[in-house]
Amino acid sequence: MDAAIDLASGKGSGDENFPVASVLLKPEHRAPVMSFYRFARAADDVSDHPTASADEKLRLLEAMREGLRGRPDGAEEALALRDVMASHRLDPIHAFELIDAFEQDVRVNRYADWDGLIGYCRLSAMPVGRYVLDVHGEDRSTWPASDALCAALQVINHLQDCGKDYRALDRVYIPAETFAATGARIEDLGAAAASPALRAAIRALAQRTLGLLGQSDRFAGQIHDRRLSAEVAIIQRLATSLTHRLLVRDPLSERVHHNKSEAALLSIGAVLSNLFRKRPA
Repeated sequence: MDAAIDLASGKGSGDENFPVASVLLKPEHRAPVMSFYRFARAADDVSDHPTASADEKLRLLEAMREGLRGRPDGAEEALALRDVMASHRLDPIHAFELIDAFEQDVRVNRYADWDGLIGYCRLSAMPVGRYVLDVHGEDRSTWPASDALCAALQVINHLQDCGKDYRALDRVYIPAETFAATGARIEDLGAAAASPALRAAIRALAQRTLGLLGQSDRFAGQIHDRRLSAEVAIIQRLATSLTHRLLVRDPLSERVHHNKSEAALLSIGAVLSNLFRKRPA
């Protein structure tokens, strides 16, 4: 898998918009979550590489799938995750669905409508939350709220990176129906600053993302594990803040993501609020 290593971005968990297996989680839970993250990071780096061919990306992603199946010539990160999932008796479907999403990224670079985008999030984002919940032994009745939050996080990332994704990968997650409704053009994504029409398109999707966050607002309170609940509360607060920023800021020309002090203040507020949240029976 030396070729996969060559495609690595060097990005780590500390570079993400949202906490990944933070110190809030118990050590016995953090380890399997980090194994899943390393697997997802490696696959994401393959699918997002700006110069590798589609055939090379698909070959490397198939090697990751083979690793999940236990083939000795499979990707190292996938083999490691397979061992973790087996030892913790975790459903491997979440990892296989992620590979489906990354293969879709290689093959599909435009989306017709919101439903199509959420269909992509069903593979690219929702399995992550479901895996974390399974690691913690949480009831699967929490999945709908988790799915909504994970989809929101994915759309937020797409909107923040919309210019970069277009310029580097010719990949556009803003649906065609949104461009049509606002009069924006795909080519607007290549500009130094968003046109008024593109800003309207981004605001429209940010509003729909607030709807997803409304569906996940009670998610932290559904979780039995207090430490995971606190982390989810932080993610919900950060996501809501970023979405409101996307309503008023241009991701092509302005900073949207939080700096460390902003994220810390929002996180502290979320944890304190979560302390007084009613726990599930």
